[in-house]
Amino acid sequence: MQIKNYINGEFIAPVSGEWIDNYNPSNGEVYGKIPNSDKADVEQAVLAAEKAFTNWSATTLDYRSNILKNISDLILENLPELAEVESKDNGKPISLAKEIDIPRAASNFQFFANAITQFSSEAHESVGLHAVNFTLREPVGVVGCISPWNLPLYLFTWKIAPAIAAGNCVVAKPSEVTPATAFLLSKICEKAGLPKGVLNIVHGLGSTTGQAIVSHPKIKAISFTGGTKTGARIAKIAAPMFKKLSLELGGKNPNIVFADCNYDKMLATTVRSSFANQGQICLCGSRIFVEENIYEKFKSDFIDKVAQLKIGHPSKNDTNIGALVSKEHLEKVKSYIDLAQEEGGKLLFGGKRVEVDNYENGYYLQPTIIEVSTNQCRLNQEEIFGPIVTIMPFKTDDDALALANDTKYGLSATLWTNNLNRTMQFSKQLKTGIVWVNTWMLRDLRTPFGGQKESGVGREGGFEALRFFTEPKNICIKYD
Repeated sequence: MQIKNYINGEFIAPVSGEWIDNYNPSNGEVYGKIPNSDKADVEQAVLAAEKAFTNWSATTLDYRSNILKNISDLILENLPELAEVESKDNGKPISLAKEIDIPRAASNFQFFANAITQFSSEAHESVGLHAVNFTLREPVGVVGCISPWNLPLYLFTWKIAPAIAAGNCVVAKPSEVTPATAFLLSKICEKAGLPKGVLNIVHGLGSTTGQAIVSHPKIKAISFTGGTKTGARIAKIAAPMFKKLSLELGGKNPNIVFADCNYDKMLATTVRSSFANQGQICLCGSRIFVEENIYEKFKSDFIDKVAQLKIGHPSKNDTNIGALVSKEHLEKVKSYIDLAQEEGGKLLFGGKRVEVDNYENGYYLQPTIIEVSTNQCRLNQEEIFGPIVTIMPFKTDDDALALANDTKYGLSATLWTNNLNRTMQFSKQLKTGIVWVNTWMLRDLRTPFGGQKESGVGREGGFEALRFFTEPKNICIKYD
């Protein structure tokens, strides 16, 4: 597969003629090339977006809504191919791509197709002053959307859909590690009737393509999902240029288990929240804290359940754990298993590379459980983003709350309890953007999504996304 940039409705090679190898995580082999775009390519995309903006921003809401619905329908029509490509590109089980990733990408477009027709602003009558104020919500202009490799199409569309729904034109960069479904999406958008220049997809490295997007003076807003260090670099460039910023960054999410929970439901969900997508989800519960009077039972049962997970080629429907996304990421994740022994952690299960039949060079790793005695160890403080979880006991509610909040991150938390008073107290006191109680990853697309502390700035989802991609303008009219 040779992927090309999608600029002004055309598929074009990079100006520099430079290409990057695209690897298949399941076997470690190169299976395609992508552009390594630079400033020249981004400049082309910005010019196309600027030219398209005048007409696109003036279109009716119904017109935009219908195009977004067309895109959603075409994603579902092409679900088998998109799921196969997503699985091959990312290493995730194809069952996950079919059931979650691709349907969610379609839902993103369908949701914002509806949401833009319901999005409204405020009006205020200044009683006694014979004046009325009303707020216009105008599209920002040309915006930049940069998405990560863990949920490639899912998160790519999560940014693009509200941006174009609000009347903006987009210069987007998918991850260079997982570019294939974004390339297929550009073909779908063309077929759906999206006008030229409204969406421009530029492929390449973060240090070249991403840098060019973030620093371009005519790109007025940046929506980024990725690592906290990269987010900090983006903010350093964009903030002095007074760009709007939405940064969805890292997580080190606590999973807090009390003895009064629905134990069987908790156990099944905790296995999923620990190792779904090989643990490569920013919302995975990577720090598991268990009330001490059920700790030993949980430890034994959790190990048994995790041992039943099947590691296999992503294309197999019975695979639970596929390949990690890249060789470099595999080595990074593996280094934390080695670090655990230095920090006094106890390896309870997993920790070894796996050779899948006929795919010995694939990036496979056992799901790994490590028992720790302190929350201050690096395993509990640094985002690993792989199939590794730590477990440790706690005694009191205060202990659990302190452990949960004792990290620089604040993306999500999961709480397992049937105590209503505890639920309300923890929900208020947990320093995270999302709290799940007796569930995990149950998402309503109307709700705000984002984190506190070093987990990010701003919120995505629902009307929050439409507010980000619009500028409010107050109009004050005085009358006699």
